[in-house]
Amino acid sequence: MEKSRAAAVSIRDRRQCEKRKAKAMTIRLAGIKKTHQMGSQQVAALDGIDLHIKKGEFTALMGPSGSGKSTLMNILGCLDRPTEGSYCLNGREVAHLSDDELAITRNGEIGFVFQNFNLLSRISAWENVALPLVYAGIGRKERMERAAQILQSVGLGDRREHQPNELSGGQRQRVAIARALVNDPKIIMADEPTGNLDTKSSVEIMDIFAKLHEAGRTIILVTHEPEVAACASRQLLMRDGKITRDEGKGVVIDVV
Repeated sequence: MEKSRAAAVSIRDRRQCEKRKAKAMTIRLAGIKKTHQMGSQQVAALDGIDLHIKKGEFTALMGPSGSGKSTLMNILGCLDRPTEGSYCLNGREVAHLSDDELAITRNGEIGFVFQNFNLLSRISAWENVALPLVYAGIGRKERMERAAQILQSVGLGDRREHQPNELSGGQRQRVAIARALVNDPKIIMADEPTGNLDTKSSVEIMDIFAKLHEAGRTIILVTHEPEVAACASRQLLMRDGKITRDEGKGVVIDVV
């Protein structure tokens, strides 16, 4: 009787532990494939990706051109759907949602930062930051307050009325980061965020990502720069549509 009771407790504890682990998991990919039709041939951009990214993890995704990292980033960001496989995002299966459902998921869960900033040139920094709030139906007063607060947090409180062409590259990228944060997303996805910046600005931008990571944000960053990837808590190397290396912080991975 005692053995049976102990066994039952053990099973219950394991199940509770598994539930806690699943709850902490932000992203879970299983058997993700993406194929493209090229003439009479099917070309595999992703070839059976299995990946778990935990809540609060800072992951850098690297790989040479054609490795599949951009395709994987598009799927992770709900910008595209896989041909096969499962993508569980914060406990919800999203691999085969409709375009409208993907857009709702994307807007609610993910903030994006791009290499080319993607700012509107004729409006101010705060108006660029506030744009996602416009689409979310937030009133002007609250938009202004939230945008100003986020700009202050990235060190641009005194530049909020400036248009993008009045800002340096590093400052524009900070505006882009502020825009990604304004909806308070659970995940930040950054595609080559230092690609158009000088060394000093790159260091400043990576410092912002480090602080976001320390504050508990989940960050996924695509980069071709090993020294940038080494700032992350986890580094993934892709080749030929597969993840071939999975390393921790500080390891310098040669992409070539």
